[in-house]
Amino acid sequence: MNNWKKTLVAVLKVIGVFFVLAIIGFFALRNMLLHRTIDKVTVKIQREYNSTFSVENASFTGLAGVELNNVILVPNNADTLFNIVHLSASISFWYALIGDVRLKNLEVKDGFVQLVKNEQGRNFDVFLIQSKDATTEAEVEKVTKTNYAKIVYRLISKILNLVPTHMSIENLALRTDDMGHKVEIRLQNLSFMDEQLQSTIHVTTSTFMQRWSIQGVADPRDKKANLSFFSLDTGHVRIPYVDEQFNLVSGFDSIQLDLRSVDMDGDELHVAGFASIKNFIINHPKIAKKDVVIEDARFDYHFIAGADFIQLDSSSSVRFNKVTFIPFIGLKIQEDTIYEMHVTIPNMEAQHFISSLPEGLFSHFKGMETTGSFDYRLDFVYNENKPQDLIFESTLHKDDLRIVKYGEANLSKLNGDFVYTPIENGRPQRPILVSTANPYYTPLNQLSPYLKKCVLTTEDPSFFFHRGFIDEAFRQSIIKNIRKRKFARGASTISMQLVKNVFLTREKTISRKMEEILLVYILENNRISSKDRMLEVYFNIIEWGPNVYGIGEAVQFYFQKRPSDLTLNECLFLATIIPRPKGFMWRFGKDGNLKEFASKQFTFLTNLMMRRAVLEPSDTLMAAQPIKIAGLAKGFIKISSDTLETDSILIDENGRVTELLAE
Repeated sequence: MNNWKKTLVAVLKVIGVFFVLAIIGFFALRNMLLHRTIDKVTVKIQREYNSTFSVENASFTGLAGVELNNVILVPNNADTLFNIVHLSASISFWYALIGDVRLKNLEVKDGFVQLVKNEQGRNFDVFLIQSKDATTEAEVEKVTKTNYAKIVYRLISKILNLVPTHMSIENLALRTDDMGHKVEIRLQNLSFMDEQLQSTIHVTTSTFMQRWSIQGVADPRDKKANLSFFSLDTGHVRIPYVDEQFNLVSGFDSIQLDLRSVDMDGDELHVAGFASIKNFIINHPKIAKKDVVIEDARFDYHFIAGADFIQLDSSSSVRFNKVTFIPFIGLKIQEDTIYEMHVTIPNMEAQHFISSLPEGLFSHFKGMETTGSFDYRLDFVYNENKPQDLIFESTLHKDDLRIVKYGEANLSKLNGDFVYTPIENGRPQRPILVSTANPYYTPLNQLSPYLKKCVLTTEDPSFFFHRGFIDEAFRQSIIKNIRKRKFARGASTISMQLVKNVFLTREKTISRKMEEILLVYILENNRISSKDRMLEVYFNIIEWGPNVYGIGEAVQFYFQKRPSDLTLNECLFLATIIPRPKGFMWRFGKDGNLKEFASKQFTFLTNLMMRRAVLEPSDTLMAAQPIKIAGLAKGFIKISSDTLETDSILIDENGRVTELLAE
């Protein structure tokens, strides 16, 4: 027994001596190893990225710390990517022994990181090169079976572990130069200690200077944070770069970001928290003609990710002003790729909704008063492999909902005499009196019945049956826009055209389109005006040619007739020029007759109306009779052998006809 004890003590002594010698050797050689590592990195960056990397001084400090001075990275023939004058960092030694690298301290003093784009290119392009190695079938199979939720969770954990528990940054700048559009965000000072974060940031652009601050608490190891972002100067925080680059002015008073939890529940990753913003302002010509303001908004989020899906769960909520809605947005990648969205607005007072509409986005609703309440639901499901199965359903339930007072857009004016002022290229044209006092005004019962049939066929076949919108047209419009990856097609009804012309402008903004949708819904679903009256006003205000408004002026301009005397072919002509009224002048050939593509349109439309029993065979007896332009329009006709329009005809799924113009 005594021999065994003596042997154990001797072994432990040997191990202890070896361990001490190893530590002494490590500390004696570690600076040499550090410089060798830097040399390897320098060679690798030069060889693989054609860039110069250098460190003026590098040394270890303390048990697990490193200090670097003048760390510089310069791509060859490009601007310096970064230059850090002083950087020191240390990791948690005991965690490092078990392979878990956790940054303990970080100190950065003086320096910059800059991203430059000029005529020679971008100074960071060489670091964006991706590997072109072929991917084997086995690798593809492995990728498809990967649980990305677990990968993302591990990645988030590693990133947060690299956030130091103590951090100090002084005078570090992020600079961008995009073809002369320069922005500098200088981190004047940042202190993170005992889970408390405070910072001062100086922002300089060619259009403004501002001081920002980020303050709050954060616990990277527990994956929690609550931070506030605001301006130290008077006024709101302005967002740099986008104003010059995209002509978009935006800003806010403050933002609060809260990360409540990041957890794995089985094979699912759950991320929850909230974000709120005060007095968010945005201004862009494509959005609205004035500042759009959301005074108070909050987003409570709960993201869930699994092996083959990611979703914003319905336990999330979005609130702006007094409106709260429940969103669900999901992406499933299984045999098919399926996009899904459901939005629910729980029952709420209608007046709260009206008063919560963002200022500047719904100016025509200002002053509107309502009673009652409503709830709303939108369902959208799109399968990439089965696009025709798209689900798009919009449901509104009203509870004693009534409009007590109209806003700036008084829809009831459609029922009486009023003055309509057309807008062309943003400029008001001569006023049109919508009244029997106007000698050109034509009541609906004094129109040729062919004209009503032709215009309804080309513009809105179900006008007398829908409530402002055609659900199937919306579906097909969405399908086509997704396929084209742009807004290639709309779904405008006569009701929408009427509201756009009478109450709104022709400006192509999000604001105008959203107002149009809401106004049409109110007009159609509150029976403010009859369908006959709406159609009558439509015929008497729309543009039919250069400075020609209303059907009364149109029949004189083209045919020197009364609207009641129009033939079928003349009505077909008028119906087909509505999308491009001034385009009539290129529809005729040298012989004075319609070109082939226009004649084909007439034939197609006539056959279509025959199939739908809109026309009788006897109505087409004079179909071969040519159209003769007899009015002032004759002087506008451009006689040429060139066909500026194709001879094809686009008929959408609802029977509406649209011309295809040559690109």
